[in-house]
Amino acid sequence: MSASIGLRRVCKLVSNNGLKTRNFSKCLCRWYSESSGSKERNNYDVVIVGGGIVGMATARELILRHPSLTFAVVEKESKLAYHQTGNNSGVIHAGIYYKPGSLKAKLCVKGLDMLYKYCDENNVPYNKCGKLIVATEPDEIPRLEALYERGNENGVRDLRMIEANEIRDIEPNCVGLKAVHSPHTGIIDYGVVTQSYGEFFEKRGGKIFCNFNVTDMSVTKEGTSDQLDGNKYPITVTGKSDMDAKLQCRYVVTCCGLQSDRIAELSGCNREPRIVPFRGDYLMLTPDKNDMVNGNIYPVPNPALPFLGVHFTPRMDGSVWLGPTAVLAFKREGYNLLDFSLTDTVDALKFRGTRKLAVKHFFFGLSEMYRAFFISAQVKQLQRFIPTLQTKDVVRGPAGVRAQALDRDGALVDDFVFDAGDGEIGHRILHIRNSPSPAATSSLAIADMVADKVEKTFEL
Repeated sequence: MSASIGLRRVCKLVSNNGLKTRNFSKCLCRWYSESSGSKERNNYDVVIVGGGIVGMATARELILRHPSLTFAVVEKESKLAYHQTGNNSGVIHAGIYYKPGSLKAKLCVKGLDMLYKYCDENNVPYNKCGKLIVATEPDEIPRLEALYERGNENGVRDLRMIEANEIRDIEPNCVGLKAVHSPHTGIIDYGVVTQSYGEFFEKRGGKIFCNFNVTDMSVTKEGTSDQLDGNKYPITVTGKSDMDAKLQCRYVVTCCGLQSDRIAELSGCNREPRIVPFRGDYLMLTPDKNDMVNGNIYPVPNPALPFLGVHFTPRMDGSVWLGPTAVLAFKREGYNLLDFSLTDTVDALKFRGTRKLAVKHFFFGLSEMYRAFFISAQVKQLQRFIPTLQTKDVVRGPAGVRAQALDRDGALVDDFVFDAGDGEIGHRILHIRNSPSPAATSSLAIADMVADKVEKTFEL
């Protein structure tokens, strides 16, 4: 007896037993109806792997352009925006820092305007509080001036170079020699933005599968109960969830952040550039000190160092984050100071690029680790900008983990990376391999570009 015939007989038998079991019968029959159509609903034209902001923006753009196609998003966590998207500083970047002509520069400037427009049209709250990049030492001024020119070259609107007295007008507690003022930099909760993208996607008929941890991508097997039409849906995406689940599809787009290299390898593609995780630990102002800053206060970046440096970031909930540090994370998804994964640690350290980066920036790495453990050391860095800040004014805050792509020579892969693979599966997959900050700001612009690539590569 097949499962479907057996279930029909059970429903009929329960129905014949009278009114007392009618609800039970209805539940069983409804379960049968849903189950009998589940295989059809498990076949999609495109599956997007990863429910962060880039994945959901991509899903939204694809279903907007191709309403007649079927789309699904799979996310290994219980909710969207669980990792990088939900654990970043929440800054809407203007596009000042990035190399002119790079994807980062182009997509950030474009993405900022697209994001503000989307938020206005969809009632997503934000605060355009502005940003100061402050030079506190004379030798920083030439770098600040070069940064100002770079921002103008990138097309960042309304940048101003201001003097010390104007710094105080904008940020009364901040001291500096000169600063670049960016009035269109803002703050937002990117988790809320991602949820909004997801709601749009579902209203248009898209399906989101949470708790779906992708464990395999393979050619759909002919002649099995899983396979409805191997020619039409040649890829099977297998996930470990509450119940082992399989989706068949024509094409796959991966947006997996901290796991992007592993998912690429799982699909038979090259694992490089490799992801090496760096944790950033934040401090927070105590609530009675939140009025010390009005907007974002950033340092002038040192091009000899791999990361930006500590800064002041107001949040949508009224709190103010200070930091972050930048230390090698011993667990890819570890947000506590002492989190450790042997697998992730060995994986990072055995990669040649990690070792080369560690040697090159050994003393910087030690100093960052010291500041991560000792609050007073991080406060000392922050006092360059607000001298009245004291250790008693701060408490430990949250942490985020950055998915930093490295090449084999230990160089940080600075720009966005998109690629595909070879073979029967590889040529049907597009990987978003590296999408660091300002990916959240740029999410709609990235999605626009990815959708163009999907249409061209897959001939949708």
